[in-house]
Amino acid sequence: MSGNIVKQIGVFALAVVALFGQATIAQEVKPEVAKMILEKLAAARPDLTFGSVKQSPVEGLYQVRLNETQLLYVSQDGNHIIAGDMYQALPGRLVPVADLELAGLRRDMIADIAVAETIAFPSQLESGQTKAVLYVFTDVDCGYCRKLHNESLPGLTAKGVEVRYLAFPRAGVGSPSYRKIASAWCADDAPEALTKLKNGQGIEENVCEGNPVASQYALGKKMGVTGTPALVMADGTLVPGYRPAEDLLTILGVN
Repeated sequence: MSGNIVKQIGVFALAVVALFGQATIAQEVKPEVAKMILEKLAAARPDLTFGSVKQSPVEGLYQVRLNETQLLYVSQDGNHIIAGDMYQALPGRLVPVADLELAGLRRDMIADIAVAETIAFPSQLESGQTKAVLYVFTDVDCGYCRKLHNESLPGLTAKGVEVRYLAFPRAGVGSPSYRKIASAWCADDAPEALTKLKNGQGIEENVCEGNPVASQYALGKKMGVTGTPALVMADGTLVPGYRPAEDLLTILGVN
C-alpha cells in the first residue's frame, strides 16, 4: 500500500475541528459499532490491515489506524470513509489529529533524554525561573535553523524558555554536516561551538567516541521529524519549521 491512500480510496477531505465545534466524546466505542466498522472495512479492502476503532474529535466519526501509519475517519455505519488530515485548532497553530495521538509517545521519548545529552540554552530571567522547555532538532547547515538560533532563541530565553538542542544532520550520519554538529557536541563549550557553526564560522573537528548525534538523529526519525528545525514541546507536540519567538511563546503559553 503506497503512502497516498487518498488516491487509492478516492476520497479527499480536510476537516478542521474548529468548524465543527467541540464534540462530546464517549470514553469507549460500543463493541457492536467497532465490530460493524471493522467488518465493513475488511469486506471493502481485505488486503489492508486495520487497527482498533476509536472516537475521533468530531461527533459521528470514528478513527481507525490503517497499516499502523495512517488514520481513516469512518461513519458510524461503516459505509463512508474519509482519508486525509483532520486538524484541531490550538493557540497559534492547526495540529493534525493524528499528530496529537502521537504526542504522548513523543512526550515519553523526550522525558528520557538527559539534559547533559542536549546542547541547552537556559532561561535568562533574573529570577532563574524556567517557564517552559523547548526541544529543537537542528542541523548546522540549515538556513532556517540559523535564523531560529539567531533571531528566535534570544527572545525565548529572555522570557524564561530553556531551549534544548538535539542533533538532526539532514544529510545523514557520516556526512560533513554530521561531522560538524558532532564536533559541537564534543567541544569543551558546546553552546559556543554550536553558535559559531550557526554563524557560519568553523570549529575544530572533533568527532568524539560515544557522542549522541547518531542516536538523536534516529530518535528524530522515530518521532516523525522530516526536516529542520523541528520543535518538540514537553507535552510531545511537534511543530515543524521556523517560527518567530512571539509565535512560539504563544504556543508554549509563556507571557
